Amino acid sequence: MKAFIVLVALALAAPAFGRTMDRCSLAREMSNLGVPRDQLARWTCIAEHESSYRTHVVGPTNYNGSNDYGIFQINDYYWCAPPSGRFSYNECGLSCNALLTDDITNSVRCAQKVLSQQGWSAWSTWHYCSGWLPSIDSCF
Repeated sequence: MKAFIVLVALALAAPAFGRTMDRCSLAREMSNLGVPRDQLARWTCIAEHESSYRTHVVGPTNYNGSNDYGIFQINDYYWCAPPSGRFSYNECGLSCNALLTDDITNSVRCAQKVLSQQGWSAWSTWHYCSGWLPSIDSCF
């Protein structure tokens, strides 16, 4: 009986652990959100190296006390309002917790804003994604 209760508790808690996507599921969802297909291989590479495709990741504290959130590890000093209430420029106009949900729309929109203002090199893992990348065509 104890084992059953533990299993039920774990099953109920599972959604709190977030969603783990894969390369193709991310590419398809981003495409459905209007992201240009010629950018999808780069975005999937960034997500792989930043969060291992996990939507719920909060990165370790950075040298300046900030943290990075979500599948694209978006920084709370510049782009979203941290739950702590610490100062943020909040350029995306949203709570950092909005970047941790299974619905990646906020993460994609905010990441696109980062890209438009700072370019691909805004992500520290960009060097993994700056050269030739495998095609995402087989995902569609």
